[in-house]
Amino acid sequence: MTAATPDIDAFTRPYWDAAAEGRLLIRRCATCGRAHHYPREFCPHCWSDDVTWERASGRATLYTWSVVHRNDLPPFGDRTPYTAAVVDLAEGPRMMTEVVDCPEDDLRVGMDLVVTFRPADDGVTAPVFTPPGPDNPSPA
Repeated sequence: MTAATPDIDAFTRPYWDAAAEGRLLIRRCATCGRAHHYPREFCPHCWSDDVTWERASGRATLYTWSVVHRNDLPPFGDRTPYTAAVVDLAEGPRMMTEVVDCPEDDLRVGMDLVVTFRPADDGVTAPVFTPPGPDNPSPA
């Protein structure tokens, strides 16, 4: 277990299982209709507990980022430099993540990104984002 290993419980298990299968899930409220991320058992907008899992499109735009050049916590030190980012999902919520396979000089606010998934040594697959391209086309 590392600093990057999430605490997976019965509630979050569907999220992490879907990521392992290459699917990004978000939560949507049946009362107000708004989507949210990170997964919660209630809607952070109207406080309803009538929320369900929904498959996200995998499309996003870059809101902000920071390139991390030094991090002493495992496993981050082996990944430096890496791009910690906040993206706006097409469904509306903002998500903290990482942008991969994109040179620092190519990063731009509002650039299109698509989800991809990174398996880790601890067995957890995490959603990360990358610019669309031949190896990672934009989801339909």
